[in-house]
Amino acid sequence: MKKFMKIAALTLAAVMMLACFAGCGKTDTSDKVYKIASDNAFPPFEYLDADGKTYVGIDMDILAAVAEDQGFQYEVANVGFDPAIGQVQAGQADAMIAGMTITAKRQETFDFSDGYFEDGQSLIVAKDSTITSFEDLAGKTVAVKAGTMGLEYADSIKAQYGFETSTFEGSVEMYRAVVNGTCVACFEDYSVGAYAIKSGDLALKTVTEIGVINPAPYGFAAKKGTNAELIDMFNKGLANIKANGKYDEILAKYGM
Repeated sequence: MKKFMKIAALTLAAVMMLACFAGCGKTDTSDKVYKIASDNAFPPFEYLDADGKTYVGIDMDILAAVAEDQGFQYEVANVGFDPAIGQVQAGQADAMIAGMTITAKRQETFDFSDGYFEDGQSLIVAKDSTITSFEDLAGKTVAVKAGTMGLEYADSIKAQYGFETSTFEGSVEMYRAVVNGTCVACFEDYSVGAYAIKSGDLALKTVTEIGVINPAPYGFAAKKGTNAELIDMFNKGLANIKANGKYDEILAKYGM
């Protein structure tokens, strides 16, 4: 009996040792709290609720649903789009979710998840504006938001159409510049601009003759070569919430 017990004990020890070796190289995220950077005023993707304290929006709800599905913990820092990029690049945040368009240029410095929403650019003008084309922008100033696809697109065509740009930190500041006449137009993500016009008391409109420019997917992003397990969990969770209907519920909640 003693001999049997000794063999059993040795066998158990061997099994535990093998399990330990088998687990080597795997990342244990059970106690880790990921820091996620985000924008601070980009409705309907992230914005302050009526209480002025809680950030809500499509990005916030998708992140919460994915984290719940995959069982990881996180905290969000709503610092603004350009600062969010800076925090991820500096290693001060593990990843960001902020309506960030996946592009070949950004893939040089970021690892992206699968796309979770597709959008493009739109040109927004004052409600009484007569601008109907890029040619009408000649000799005028157009507002753009720092670090965004709108800025990149404006920079790519401004020499061709003869307009200047003025850069702002947030969407609200851009809209205000167009409403008060400091700028004649601004470039904004189509869904974001449409949501702002529909839900806010803004004397703005989209230039429908131009329509949606360069549609592309948004992605959850981490600094290139880091946090692969987080990107993987996001992809798995995103697939699951699309399959179980939660994703569609989130979009419907914000009128998308």
